[in-house]
Amino acid sequence: MLDDQLKTQLSAYLERVTQPFELVASLDDSDTARDMLQLLQTIQSLRADKISLRTDGTDERKPSFSLQRLGSHNQLRFAGLPLGHEFTSLVLALLWTGGHPPKVEQDVIEQIQALDGDYNFEVYMSLSCHNCPDVVQAASLMAVLNPRVKTTIIEGGAFQDEVTRRGIMAVPMVYLNGEVFASGRMTVEEIVAKLDTGAAARDAVKFDAKAPYDVLIVGGGPAGAAAAVYSARKGIRTGVVTERFGGQTLDTLGIENFISVKETEGPKFAAALEEHVRAYDVDIMNAQRAEQLVPAAQPGEPILVKLANGGTLKAKTVILSTGARWRNMNVPGENEYRTKGVTYCPHCDGPLFKGKRTAVIGGGNSGVEAAIDLAGIVDHVTLLEFAPELKADAVLQKKLASLPNVTVLTNAQTTEVQGDGSKVTGLRYKDRVSGAEQLLPLEGIFVQIGLLPNTDFLKGTVELSKHGEIVVDTHARTSVPGVFAAGDVTTVPFKQIIIAAGEGAKAALGAFDHLIRTPVVA
Repeated sequence: MLDDQLKTQLSAYLERVTQPFELVASLDDSDTARDMLQLLQTIQSLRADKISLRTDGTDERKPSFSLQRLGSHNQLRFAGLPLGHEFTSLVLALLWTGGHPPKVEQDVIEQIQALDGDYNFEVYMSLSCHNCPDVVQAASLMAVLNPRVKTTIIEGGAFQDEVTRRGIMAVPMVYLNGEVFASGRMTVEEIVAKLDTGAAARDAVKFDAKAPYDVLIVGGGPAGAAAAVYSARKGIRTGVVTERFGGQTLDTLGIENFISVKETEGPKFAAALEEHVRAYDVDIMNAQRAEQLVPAAQPGEPILVKLANGGTLKAKTVILSTGARWRNMNVPGENEYRTKGVTYCPHCDGPLFKGKRTAVIGGGNSGVEAAIDLAGIVDHVTLLEFAPELKADAVLQKKLASLPNVTVLTNAQTTEVQGDGSKVTGLRYKDRVSGAEQLLPLEGIFVQIGLLPNTDFLKGTVELSKHGEIVVDTHARTSVPGVFAAGDVTTVPFKQIIIAAGEGAKAALGAFDHLIRTPVVA
Protein backbone atom coordinates (compact mmCIF):
# COMPACT_ATOMS: atom_id res chain seq x y z
CA MET A 1 0.00 0.00 0.00
CA LEU A 2 2.85 2.41 0.81
CA ASP A 3 6.01 2.84 -1.21
CA ASP A 4 9.42 2.93 0.46
CA GLN A 5 9.53 6.73 0.56
CA LEU A 6 6.16 6.98 2.32
CA LYS A 7 7.16 4.24 4.76
CA THR A 8 10.32 6.15 5.63
CA GLN A 9 8.38 9.36 6.18
CA LEU A 10 5.69 7.61 8.23
CA SER A 11 8.30 5.86 10.35
CA ALA A 12 9.89 9.22 11.16
CA TYR A 13 6.53 10.66 12.19
CA LEU A 14 5.65 7.67 14.36
CA GLU A 15 8.81 8.22 16.39
CA ARG A 16 6.81 11.04 18.01
CA VAL A 17 4.31 8.56 19.50
CA THR A 18 4.73 8.47 23.28
CA GLN A 19 1.65 6.59 24.50
CA PRO A 20 0.63 3.06 23.49
CA PHE A 21 -2.53 2.51 21.48
CA GLU A 22 -4.16 -0.19 19.42
CA LEU A 23 -5.68 -0.42 15.98
CA VAL A 24 -8.84 -2.52 15.91
CA ALA A 25 -9.98 -3.59 12.43
CA SER A 26 -13.47 -4.73 11.43
CA LEU A 27 -12.94 -6.50 8.11
CA ASP A 28 -14.88 -8.31 5.41
CA ASP A 29 -13.71 -10.17 2.31
CA SER A 30 -13.52 -7.11 0.02
CA ASP A 31 -10.43 -5.87 -1.80
CA THR A 32 -10.62 -2.70 0.28
CA ALA A 33 -10.46 -4.78 3.46
CA ARG A 34 -7.36 -6.59 2.24
CA ASP A 35 -5.71 -3.27 1.41
CA MET A 36 -6.73 -1.91 4.81
CA LEU A 37 -5.20 -4.87 6.62
CA GLN A 38 -1.95 -4.44 4.70
CA LEU A 39 -1.87 -0.72 5.57
CA LEU A 40 -2.52 -1.37 9.26
CA GLN A 41 0.10 -4.10 9.40
CA THR A 42 2.62 -1.70 7.91
CA ILE A 43 1.75 1.00 10.46
CA GLN A 44 2.01 -1.46 13.35
CA SER A 45 5.36 -2.81 12.16
CA LEU A 46 6.88 0.67 12.06
CA ARG A 47 6.28 1.23 15.78
CA ALA A 48 5.60 -2.19 17.28
CA ASP A 49 6.64 -1.08 20.77
CA LYS A 50 3.76 1.44 20.96
CA ILE A 51 1.16 0.26 18.43
CA SER A 52 -0.69 -3.05 18.51
CA LEU A 53 -3.15 -4.46 15.96
CA ARG A 54 -6.29 -6.52 16.39
CA THR A 55 -8.53 -7.86 13.62
CA ASP A 56 -11.50 -8.99 15.72
CA GLY A 57 -13.49 -5.76 15.48
CA THR A 58 -17.27 -6.05 15.20
CA ASP A 59 -18.26 -2.63 13.87
CA GLU A 60 -21.20 -2.70 11.45
CA ARG A 61 -19.30 -0.65 8.90
CA LYS A 62 -16.83 -2.93 7.20
CA PRO A 63 -14.07 -2.48 6.37
CA SER A 64 -13.16 0.00 9.09
CA PHE A 65 -10.73 0.43 11.96
CA SER A 66 -10.60 2.34 15.22
CA LEU A 67 -7.73 4.01 17.03
CA GLN A 68 -7.88 3.37 20.77
CA ARG A 69 -5.39 4.78 23.26
CA LEU A 70 -4.81 2.29 26.05
CA GLY A 71 -6.50 3.36 29.26
CA SER A 72 -8.70 5.96 27.58
CA HIS A 73 -12.20 6.03 26.12
CA ASN A 74 -11.58 7.96 22.91
CA GLN A 75 -13.78 6.92 19.98
CA LEU A 76 -12.25 7.53 16.55
CA ARG A 77 -12.90 5.30 13.53
CA PHE A 78 -12.02 5.34 9.83
CA ALA A 79 -14.43 3.52 7.50
CA GLY A 80 -12.73 2.87 4.18
CA LEU A 81 -9.14 3.71 3.33
CA PRO A 82 -7.95 7.22 4.34
CA LEU A 83 -5.47 7.66 1.52
CA GLY A 84 -5.13 10.37 -1.14
CA HIS A 85 -5.80 13.77 0.41
CA GLU A 86 -6.66 12.04 3.69
CA PHE A 87 -3.36 10.27 4.28
CA THR A 88 -2.19 13.30 6.25
CA SER A 89 -5.38 13.08 8.33
CA LEU A 90 -4.55 9.46 9.15
CA VAL A 91 -0.98 10.35 10.17
CA LEU A 92 -2.23 13.14 12.44
CA ALA A 93 -4.81 10.82 14.00
CA LEU A 94 -2.07 8.29 14.75
CA LEU A 95 0.13 10.97 16.33
CA TRP A 96 -2.66 12.53 18.41
CA THR A 97 -3.87 9.15 19.63
CA GLY A 98 -0.25 8.36 20.50
CA GLY A 99 0.04 11.44 22.70
CA HIS A 100 1.73 13.91 20.34
CA PRO A 101 0.30 17.41 21.01
CA PRO A 102 -1.77 19.00 18.22
CA LYS A 103 -0.82 22.35 16.71
CA VAL A 104 -3.98 24.03 17.95
CA GLU A 105 -4.37 27.01 20.24
CA GLN A 106 -4.62 25.99 23.90
CA ASP A 107 -7.93 27.78 24.40
CA VAL A 108 -9.45 25.72 21.55
CA ILE A 109 -8.19 22.50 23.16
CA GLU A 110 -9.75 23.56 26.45
CA GLN A 111 -13.02 24.37 24.68
CA ILE A 112 -13.12 20.89 23.15
CA GLN A 113 -12.35 19.20 26.45
CA ALA A 114 -15.06 21.23 28.20
CA LEU A 115 -17.87 20.40 25.74
CA ASP A 116 -20.84 19.19 27.75
CA GLY A 117 -22.85 16.60 25.86
CA ASP A 118 -22.58 13.44 23.82
CA TYR A 119 -21.62 14.03 20.20
CA ASN A 120 -21.62 11.35 17.51
CA PHE A 121 -20.03 12.75 14.33
CA GLU A 122 -20.18 10.97 10.98
CA VAL A 123 -17.99 12.72 8.39
CA TYR A 124 -18.35 11.73 4.73
CA MET A 125 -15.38 12.54 2.51
CA SER A 126 -13.86 11.61 -0.83
CA LEU A 127 -10.19 10.91 -1.44
CA SER A 128 -9.99 13.60 -4.15
CA CYS A 129 -11.57 16.31 -1.99
CA HIS A 130 -9.14 19.04 -0.94
CA ASN A 131 -11.81 20.65 1.26
CA CYS A 132 -12.32 17.51 3.35
CA PRO A 133 -9.08 17.19 5.37
CA ASP A 134 -9.77 20.25 7.54
CA VAL A 135 -13.11 18.81 8.63
CA VAL A 136 -11.78 15.26 8.97
CA GLN A 137 -8.88 16.43 11.11
CA ALA A 138 -11.08 18.69 13.25
CA ALA A 139 -13.59 15.93 14.02
CA SER A 140 -10.78 13.42 14.63
CA LEU A 141 -9.03 15.75 17.07
CA MET A 142 -12.26 16.30 18.98
CA ALA A 143 -12.69 12.54 19.43
CA VAL A 144 -9.11 12.21 20.70
CA LEU A 145 -9.44 15.07 23.19
CA ASN A 146 -12.94 14.46 24.53
CA PRO A 147 -14.24 10.96 25.38
CA ARG A 148 -17.82 12.15 24.91
CA VAL A 149 -17.14 12.85 21.23
CA LYS A 150 -17.38 9.88 18.86
CA THR A 151 -16.15 10.40 15.31
CA THR A 152 -16.43 8.13 12.28
CA ILE A 153 -14.69 9.18 9.08
CA ILE A 154 -16.39 7.58 6.06
CA GLU A 155 -14.85 7.34 2.60
CA GLY A 156 -17.87 7.74 0.33
CA GLY A 157 -16.49 5.60 -2.50
CA ALA A 158 -16.25 2.56 -0.22
CA PHE A 159 -19.78 3.03 1.11
CA GLN A 160 -21.65 4.13 -2.01
CA ASP A 161 -24.95 2.55 -0.95
CA GLU A 162 -24.87 4.50 2.30
CA VAL A 163 -24.07 7.71 0.45
CA THR A 164 -26.96 7.10 -1.95
CA ARG A 165 -29.37 6.22 0.85
CA ARG A 166 -28.60 9.44 2.68
CA GLY A 167 -28.71 11.49 -0.51
CA ILE A 168 -25.21 12.87 -0.06
CA MET A 169 -24.18 14.85 -3.15
CA ALA A 170 -21.42 17.05 -1.75
CA VAL A 171 -18.49 16.52 0.58
CA PRO A 172 -17.42 17.03 3.23
CA MET A 173 -20.82 16.27 4.73
CA VAL A 174 -21.09 16.08 8.50
CA TYR A 175 -23.85 14.39 10.49
CA LEU A 176 -24.18 14.93 14.23
CA ASN A 177 -26.26 12.43 16.21
CA GLY A 178 -27.91 11.28 12.98
CA GLU A 179 -28.86 14.73 11.68
CA VAL A 180 -27.12 16.93 9.10
CA PHE A 181 -24.76 19.25 10.97
CA ALA A 182 -22.75 20.99 8.26
CA SER A 183 -21.52 20.76 4.68
CA GLY A 184 -18.33 22.16 3.24
CA ARG A 185 -15.00 23.19 4.68
CA MET A 186 -14.98 24.06 8.38
CA THR A 187 -12.17 24.65 10.83
CA VAL A 188 -12.09 23.11 14.29
CA GLU A 189 -12.77 26.59 15.70
CA GLU A 190 -15.96 26.88 13.62
CA ILE A 191 -17.19 23.42 14.63
CA VAL A 192 -16.55 24.07 18.31
CA ALA A 193 -18.24 27.47 18.06
CA LYS A 194 -21.41 25.82 16.71
CA LEU A 195 -21.44 23.44 19.68
CA ASP A 196 -20.31 25.89 22.36
CA THR A 197 -23.05 28.51 22.19
CA GLY A 198 -21.39 30.73 24.78
CA ALA A 199 -18.12 31.00 22.85
CA ALA A 200 -19.11 34.07 20.82
CA ALA A 201 -20.00 36.11 23.88
CA ARG A 202 -16.75 35.14 25.61
CA ASP A 203 -14.77 36.07 22.50
CA ALA A 204 -16.53 39.44 22.31
CA VAL A 205 -15.49 40.33 25.86
CA LYS A 206 -11.92 39.18 25.16
CA PHE A 207 -11.68 41.22 21.94
CA ASP A 208 -13.12 44.35 23.55
CA ALA A 209 -10.33 44.22 26.11
CA LYS A 210 -7.50 44.02 23.56
CA ALA A 211 -5.22 47.02 23.28
CA PRO A 212 -5.25 48.90 19.95
CA TYR A 213 -3.15 47.42 17.17
CA ASP A 214 -0.72 49.45 15.14
CA VAL A 215 -1.93 47.46 12.13
CA LEU A 216 -5.07 45.31 12.09
CA ILE A 217 -5.47 43.13 9.00
CA VAL A 218 -8.98 41.97 8.11
CA GLY A 219 -8.69 38.80 6.04
CA GLY A 220 -6.16 35.96 6.08
CA GLY A 221 -5.55 35.05 2.43
CA PRO A 222 -2.26 35.64 0.56
CA ALA A 223 -2.68 39.43 0.77
CA GLY A 224 -3.46 39.36 4.48
CA ALA A 225 -0.63 36.94 5.25
CA ALA A 226 1.91 39.04 3.37
CA ALA A 227 0.67 42.19 5.10
CA ALA A 228 1.02 40.47 8.49
CA VAL A 229 4.60 39.35 7.85
CA TYR A 230 5.69 42.75 6.54
CA SER A 231 4.00 44.56 9.43
CA ALA A 232 5.39 42.26 12.13
CA ARG A 233 8.89 42.59 10.74
CA LYS A 234 8.64 46.33 11.41
CA GLY A 235 8.26 45.52 15.11
CA ILE A 236 4.80 47.03 15.39
CA ARG A 237 1.75 45.51 17.10
CA THR A 238 0.00 43.43 14.43
CA GLY A 239 -3.27 41.53 14.44
CA VAL A 240 -5.12 39.43 11.86
CA VAL A 241 -8.84 38.79 12.11
CA THR A 242 -10.20 36.37 9.51
CA GLU A 243 -13.03 33.99 8.81
CA ARG A 244 -10.58 31.33 7.61
CA PHE A 245 -6.86 31.61 7.27
CA GLY A 246 -5.78 30.93 3.69
CA GLY A 247 -8.83 32.45 2.01
CA GLN A 248 -9.57 31.32 -1.53
CA THR A 249 -6.39 29.24 -1.70
CA LEU A 250 -8.19 26.71 0.49
CA ASP A 251 -10.57 26.14 -2.45
CA THR A 252 -7.80 25.87 -5.06
CA LEU A 253 -6.53 22.43 -6.01
CA GLY A 254 -3.39 23.05 -8.03
CA ILE A 255 -1.05 26.06 -7.84
CA GLU A 256 1.69 26.07 -10.47
CA ASN A 257 2.35 29.77 -11.06
CA PHE A 258 3.58 31.07 -7.70
CA ILE A 259 7.16 31.89 -8.58
CA SER A 260 9.77 29.74 -6.74
CA VAL A 261 7.14 27.12 -5.87
CA LYS A 262 6.96 24.86 -8.90
CA GLU A 263 3.82 23.02 -7.85
CA THR A 264 1.67 22.77 -4.74
CA GLU A 265 -1.94 22.40 -3.62
CA GLY A 266 -4.11 25.16 -2.22
CA PRO A 267 -4.58 23.77 1.31
CA LYS A 268 -0.83 23.13 1.62
CA PHE A 269 -0.13 26.65 0.43
CA ALA A 270 -2.64 28.03 2.97
CA ALA A 271 -0.99 26.05 5.78
CA ALA A 272 2.40 27.43 4.74
CA LEU A 273 0.99 30.98 4.81
CA GLU A 274 -0.25 30.52 8.36
CA GLU A 275 2.97 28.85 9.50
CA HIS A 276 4.97 31.78 8.14
CA VAL A 277 2.77 34.36 9.86
CA ARG A 278 2.87 32.46 13.17
CA ALA A 279 6.66 32.61 13.07
CA TYR A 280 6.25 36.30 14.00
CA ASP A 281 4.54 38.05 16.88
CA VAL A 282 1.14 38.31 15.23
CA ASP A 283 -2.17 37.98 17.06
CA ILE A 284 -4.29 35.68 14.84
CA MET A 285 -8.04 35.67 15.48
CA ASN A 286 -9.48 32.92 13.29
CA ALA A 287 -13.12 32.05 12.52
CA GLN A 288 -14.20 35.66 13.10
CA ARG A 289 -16.24 37.75 10.65
CA ALA A 290 -15.98 41.53 10.39
CA GLU A 291 -19.35 43.28 10.12
CA GLN A 292 -18.54 47.00 10.24
CA LEU A 293 -15.65 49.38 9.77
CA VAL A 294 -15.87 52.61 11.78
CA PRO A 295 -13.37 55.31 10.72
CA ALA A 296 -11.56 57.30 13.41
CA ALA A 297 -13.82 60.02 14.76
CA GLN A 298 -10.90 62.43 14.80
CA PRO A 299 -7.10 62.31 14.43
CA GLY A 300 -5.47 60.30 17.20
CA GLU A 301 -8.53 58.13 17.86
CA PRO A 302 -8.57 54.47 16.78
CA ILE A 303 -10.32 52.95 13.80
CA LEU A 304 -12.87 50.35 14.93
CA VAL A 305 -13.64 46.95 13.40
CA LYS A 306 -16.88 45.49 14.76
CA LEU A 307 -17.28 41.71 14.58
CA ALA A 308 -20.22 39.37 14.17
CA ASN A 309 -19.75 38.07 17.73
CA GLY A 310 -20.46 41.56 19.11
CA GLY A 311 -16.85 42.39 19.93
CA THR A 312 -14.88 45.39 18.70
CA LEU A 313 -11.19 45.60 17.78
CA LYS A 314 -9.28 48.88 17.75
CA ALA A 315 -6.37 49.88 15.51
CA LYS A 316 -4.30 52.86 14.40
CA THR A 317 -4.37 51.54 10.81
CA VAL A 318 -6.42 48.83 9.10
CA ILE A 319 -5.64 46.74 6.03
CA LEU A 320 -8.69 45.23 4.31
CA SER A 321 -7.88 41.96 2.54
CA THR A 322 -11.19 40.13 2.67
CA GLY A 323 -10.85 38.60 -0.81
CA ALA A 324 -13.74 37.30 -2.87
CA ARG A 325 -16.25 34.44 -2.97
CA TRP A 326 -17.85 32.26 -5.64
CA ARG A 327 -20.49 34.04 -7.70
CA ASN A 328 -23.95 32.44 -7.59
CA MET A 329 -26.22 31.96 -10.61
CA ASN A 330 -29.09 33.63 -8.73
CA VAL A 331 -31.76 31.55 -10.42
CA PRO A 332 -34.75 29.73 -8.89
CA GLY A 333 -33.78 26.42 -7.32
CA GLU A 334 -30.08 27.21 -6.82
CA ASN A 335 -30.28 27.75 -3.06
CA GLU A 336 -32.85 24.99 -2.57
CA TYR A 337 -30.60 22.38 -4.20
CA ARG A 338 -27.23 23.61 -2.94
CA THR A 339 -25.27 20.48 -1.87
CA LYS A 340 -28.12 18.41 -3.35
CA GLY A 341 -26.75 18.51 -6.86
CA VAL A 342 -25.70 22.17 -7.10
CA THR A 343 -22.04 22.45 -6.17
CA TYR A 344 -19.05 24.75 -6.66
CA CYS A 345 -16.13 22.33 -6.32
CA PRO A 346 -15.62 19.77 -9.10
CA HIS A 347 -12.51 18.34 -7.46
CA CYS A 348 -14.34 17.70 -4.18
CA ASP A 349 -17.71 16.53 -5.39
CA GLY A 350 -16.98 15.17 -8.86
CA PRO A 351 -16.53 11.53 -7.67
CA LEU A 352 -20.03 11.61 -6.16
CA PHE A 353 -21.46 11.97 -9.68
CA LYS A 354 -19.72 8.98 -11.21
CA GLY A 355 -21.69 7.75 -14.21
CA LYS A 356 -24.21 10.59 -13.99
CA ARG A 357 -25.20 13.50 -16.22
CA THR A 358 -23.78 16.86 -15.20
CA ALA A 359 -23.49 20.47 -16.32
CA VAL A 360 -20.79 23.08 -15.81
CA ILE A 361 -21.89 26.72 -15.80
CA GLY A 362 -19.17 29.03 -17.12
CA GLY A 363 -16.78 28.98 -20.06
CA GLY A 364 -13.73 30.60 -18.51
CA ASN A 365 -10.61 28.72 -17.46
CA SER A 366 -12.16 27.38 -14.26
CA GLY A 367 -15.30 26.17 -16.06
CA VAL A 368 -13.44 24.45 -18.88
CA GLU A 369 -10.96 22.88 -16.45
CA ALA A 370 -13.91 21.59 -14.41
CA ALA A 371 -15.54 20.08 -17.50
CA ILE A 372 -12.27 18.36 -18.47
CA ASP A 373 -11.86 16.91 -14.97
CA LEU A 374 -15.46 15.74 -14.77
CA ALA A 375 -15.40 14.12 -18.22
CA GLY A 376 -13.18 11.35 -16.86
CA ILE A 377 -15.64 10.56 -14.07
CA VAL A 378 -19.22 11.26 -15.11
CA ASP A 379 -21.35 9.93 -17.96
CA HIS A 380 -21.73 13.26 -19.73
CA VAL A 381 -20.87 16.94 -19.25
CA THR A 382 -22.75 19.87 -20.78
CA LEU A 383 -20.87 23.15 -20.52
CA LEU A 384 -23.06 26.27 -20.72
CA GLU A 385 -21.55 29.67 -21.52
CA PHE A 386 -23.60 32.87 -21.49
CA ALA A 387 -21.41 34.61 -24.09
CA PRO A 388 -21.20 33.75 -27.82
CA GLU A 389 -17.88 31.96 -27.29
CA LEU A 390 -15.78 30.39 -24.56
CA LYS A 391 -13.32 32.61 -22.72
CA ALA A 392 -10.88 29.90 -21.62
CA ASP A 393 -7.31 29.60 -22.88
CA ALA A 394 -6.95 28.05 -26.33
CA VAL A 395 -5.05 25.01 -25.02
CA LEU A 396 -7.90 24.22 -22.63
CA GLN A 397 -10.53 24.64 -25.34
CA LYS A 398 -8.59 22.28 -27.61
CA LYS A 399 -8.47 19.64 -24.89
CA LEU A 400 -12.18 20.09 -24.18
CA ALA A 401 -13.07 19.66 -27.86
CA SER A 402 -11.24 16.32 -27.93
CA LEU A 403 -13.47 14.75 -25.27
CA PRO A 404 -16.32 12.60 -26.64
CA ASN A 405 -18.68 12.99 -23.68
CA VAL A 406 -18.72 16.80 -23.52
CA THR A 407 -21.25 19.13 -25.16
CA VAL A 408 -20.64 22.88 -25.31
CA LEU A 409 -23.56 25.32 -25.47
CA THR A 410 -22.79 28.99 -26.03
CA ASN A 411 -25.31 31.85 -25.80
CA ALA A 412 -26.96 29.73 -23.09
CA GLN A 413 -28.58 31.54 -20.16
CA THR A 414 -29.39 29.35 -17.16
CA THR A 415 -32.88 30.19 -15.92
CA GLU A 416 -33.81 27.54 -13.34
CA VAL A 417 -32.55 24.55 -11.37
CA GLN A 418 -35.17 21.82 -11.17
CA GLY A 419 -35.45 18.98 -8.69
CA ASP A 420 -37.77 16.53 -7.01
CA GLY A 421 -37.53 18.11 -3.56
CA SER A 422 -34.49 16.15 -2.44
CA LYS A 423 -32.07 16.35 -5.37
CA VAL A 424 -31.44 18.00 -8.72
CA THR A 425 -33.21 16.47 -11.73
CA GLY A 426 -32.58 19.07 -14.43
CA LEU A 427 -31.53 22.51 -15.55
CA ARG A 428 -33.56 24.90 -17.64
CA TYR A 429 -31.79 27.33 -19.96
CA LYS A 430 -32.65 29.83 -22.70
CA ASP A 431 -30.96 30.13 -26.07
CA ARG A 432 -30.09 33.84 -26.19
CA VAL A 433 -30.20 33.87 -30.01
CA SER A 434 -33.50 32.12 -30.69
CA GLY A 435 -35.14 32.79 -27.33
CA ALA A 436 -36.17 29.13 -27.07
CA GLU A 437 -36.10 27.49 -23.65
CA GLN A 438 -34.76 23.98 -23.13
CA LEU A 439 -34.78 21.51 -20.24
CA LEU A 440 -31.58 19.56 -19.69
CA PRO A 441 -32.13 16.40 -17.58
CA LEU A 442 -29.17 15.85 -15.25
CA GLU A 443 -28.11 15.09 -11.69
CA GLY A 444 -25.30 17.56 -11.01
CA ILE A 445 -24.58 21.25 -11.70
CA PHE A 446 -21.10 22.70 -11.13
CA VAL A 447 -21.10 26.51 -10.97
CA GLN A 448 -17.89 28.21 -12.19
CA ILE A 449 -18.83 31.79 -13.11
CA GLY A 450 -16.30 33.92 -11.30
CA LEU A 451 -15.99 35.78 -8.03
CA LEU A 452 -17.60 38.60 -6.03
CA PRO A 453 -15.55 40.84 -3.70
CA ASN A 454 -16.35 40.51 0.01
CA THR A 455 -17.24 44.16 0.59
CA ASP A 456 -20.88 44.08 1.69
CA PHE A 457 -19.92 45.28 5.17
CA LEU A 458 -18.01 48.25 3.72
CA LYS A 459 -20.78 49.87 1.69
CA GLY A 460 -21.12 53.53 2.63
CA THR A 461 -17.76 53.53 4.44
CA VAL A 462 -15.00 53.30 1.82
CA GLU A 463 -15.22 54.10 -1.88
CA LEU A 464 -16.20 51.07 -3.97
CA SER A 465 -16.14 50.57 -7.73
CA LYS A 466 -19.27 49.70 -9.71
CA HIS A 467 -18.23 46.05 -9.30
CA GLY A 468 -18.06 46.38 -5.52
CA GLU A 469 -14.25 46.40 -5.33
CA ILE A 470 -12.38 48.71 -2.94
CA VAL A 471 -10.85 51.63 -4.83
CA VAL A 472 -7.15 51.99 -3.94
CA ASP A 473 -4.30 54.20 -5.11
CA THR A 474 -0.71 53.25 -5.94
CA HIS A 475 0.12 52.99 -2.20
CA ALA A 476 -2.89 50.73 -1.41
CA ARG A 477 -4.66 53.63 0.32
CA THR A 478 -8.47 53.72 0.38
CA SER A 479 -10.72 56.77 0.62
CA VAL A 480 -10.59 56.56 4.44
CA PRO A 481 -7.44 57.89 6.16
CA GLY A 482 -5.48 55.10 7.82
CA VAL A 483 -7.38 52.36 5.97
CA PHE A 484 -5.56 50.38 3.29
CA ALA A 485 -6.65 47.45 1.11
CA ALA A 486 -5.00 44.64 -0.84
CA GLY A 487 -5.75 41.54 -2.90
CA ASP A 488 -8.78 40.37 -4.83
CA VAL A 489 -11.08 42.68 -2.88
CA THR A 490 -9.55 45.76 -4.59
CA THR A 491 -9.62 47.35 -8.04
CA VAL A 492 -6.10 46.10 -8.76
CA PRO A 493 -6.41 44.00 -11.97
CA PHE A 494 -5.44 40.37 -12.55
CA LYS A 495 -6.67 38.37 -9.56
CA GLN A 496 -3.68 36.13 -8.91
CA ILE A 497 -2.13 34.79 -5.70
CA ILE A 498 1.26 36.32 -6.40
CA ILE A 499 -0.29 39.72 -7.14
CA ALA A 500 -2.38 39.58 -3.96
CA ALA A 501 0.71 38.77 -1.90
CA GLY A 502 2.63 41.66 -3.44
CA GLU A 503 -0.24 44.05 -2.81
CA GLY A 504 -0.42 42.85 0.80
CA ALA A 505 3.25 43.71 1.27
CA LYS A 506 2.64 47.10 -0.34
CA ALA A 507 -0.32 47.79 1.95
CA ALA A 508 1.76 46.96 5.03
CA LEU A 509 4.53 49.29 3.93
CA GLY A 510 1.92 51.96 3.20
CA ALA A 511 0.40 51.52 6.64
CA PHE A 512 3.81 51.74 8.31
CA ASP A 513 4.62 54.89 6.35
CA HIS A 514 1.29 56.35 7.49
CA LEU A 515 2.09 55.52 11.12
CA ILE A 516 5.50 57.15 11.16
CA ARG A 517 4.19 60.28 9.44
CA THR A 518 1.14 60.71 11.67
CA PRO A 519 1.67 63.24 14.46
CA VAL A 520 1.39 61.82 17.95
CA VAL A 521 -1.71 63.19 19.69
CA ALA A 522 -1.36 63.84 23.41
